[in-house]
Amino acid sequence: MTKCGQKVVVCFPFIGDFVGGSHMSALGLIRNLPDSRFLPLVVLHDVDGPVAELFRREGIDFEAAPVINRLERAGARNGAAAVNVARSLPALVRFLRARNAAIVHTNDGRAHLVWGLAARLAGSKHLWHHRGDAYSFGLRRVAPWLPSRVVAVSKFASPRPGLFSAAGKCSVVHSPFDVMKMVCVEREAARSNVVAAIGCSPETKLLGYVGTLVDRKRPILFVEALAALKRLAPQVKFAGLFFGNALNGLDDAARSRAEALGVADCIHFMGFRYPSEPWIAGLDALLVTAVNEPLGRTLVEAMLLGTPVIAADSGGNPEVVEDGETGMLVRPDDPDEFAKACLTLFNNSACHEHIVETARVEARARFSVERHVHAITSVYEELIGINGFSASRAQVDNP
Repeated sequence: MTKCGQKVVVCFPFIGDFVGGSHMSALGLIRNLPDSRFLPLVVLHDVDGPVAELFRREGIDFEAAPVINRLERAGARNGAAAVNVARSLPALVRFLRARNAAIVHTNDGRAHLVWGLAARLAGSKHLWHHRGDAYSFGLRRVAPWLPSRVVAVSKFASPRPGLFSAAGKCSVVHSPFDVMKMVCVEREAARSNVVAAIGCSPETKLLGYVGTLVDRKRPILFVEALAALKRLAPQVKFAGLFFGNALNGLDDAARSRAEALGVADCIHFMGFRYPSEPWIAGLDALLVTAVNEPLGRTLVEAMLLGTPVIAADSGGNPEVVEDGETGMLVRPDDPDEFAKACLTLFNNSACHEHIVETARVEARARFSVERHVHAITSVYEELIGINGFSASRAQVDNP
C-alpha cells in the first residue's frame, strides 16, 4: 500500500480554480522532493484552470481527479457541500488505493476536508498543511481528529493548545523559496521595466502591494497609506502598484477610495503577474498592509530580492521581520505609520542599505527550498515509520 517500488507515493490534490501562495510553495516542494525516495502524484479537479496552467508552465506533471470540484470557495460547511463530499468519497478512495498513495498532502481548506476523509478511508496518512490563521474553523474543529499530522507555516498559524486541539501533532515549517533564482534578478533592469510599464518618470518612487485583493490583506489601507504619503510629503513623486487578482469587488472599492482621496492618478492595477520576482525587484518598497497574515510569501521574496519591506506588526509578519533590521514594522491599520516608514526609507540611505543587506542574509539562511524539503520529508518519514518520532520531530520543530 505504501510504496511504488522503493518510492513513497505522495499525493498532492488541488482544486485548481485559483492560484495563491500555497500553490507556489507546493510547487517548490514537489519539484525538489528527493526522487530516489518519493514519487509525487499531483491531482487537479480543474485541469483547464489557472493552477493547471501554472504547473504546465513549470513542467509539473499532473492528472485529473476522478471527480469534479464539488466544493465552492468558503462553502465547505453548508449541508449541500457535505452531501457532495460524501458522494465524491468512494471515487477518491478507489483512486488513492489504485495509486498506492502512502501520504496525502493537502494545501487548502477544501482539499483538507474532501481528500482528508478519503485518505482516512483509503488507509493513507494525511498531512494537513495549514496556511490560514489559528482560529479558522477547519483548524479548530476538523484538524484535531482528521489528519495524521499538521504542518503550519508560522507560529501564528499554529493551533492553540487545548482539550480539543491539533497542537500536539503540529510542527512549524516555513514556506520554501528559490534563493538562487532571486539572486539572479537584476534590480536596475527590473525597475526600468516597471517604470516603462506604467509610463512614469525614473525618479518616481515605486510602492507595491503584491497579493490577492482580499479584505485581510487590506488593499484599501494601501490606498490610504498612499494618500497619507501625499499629504505628508507632497513634493515626493510616487506610484502605487497593485499586483494580484481581486475577490469580492475589492479592486473597484480600491479605485473608488483612491478617487475620493485624490490619488487615483498615482495607482496602477497590474493584475496577477507571473513570475512575480522581476516586478517585486523593481519596487522601491513593498507595503505589507495585511493583518493576521500567517506568513506572506511576497514579504520573504522582497527580502531576498533586495526590496525593503514595510509590514503591519500583525500575524506572522513579526516572525519574519525584525523592526529596523530586516524591515520595518508599523502599527496595523494605520496609514500614517506606513507613510512615515516610506519617508524614512526615502530619506535615510544608511537605514535603507542596512535593512536591505540584513534582510537578504537572514532570508537566505531561513527560507531556502533545501531547508523546507528536509523538514517536510522528515514528517513524511515519521508518518510512514521510517524514522523514530522524537528524532524527526526535533528536526521539524526547529526550522
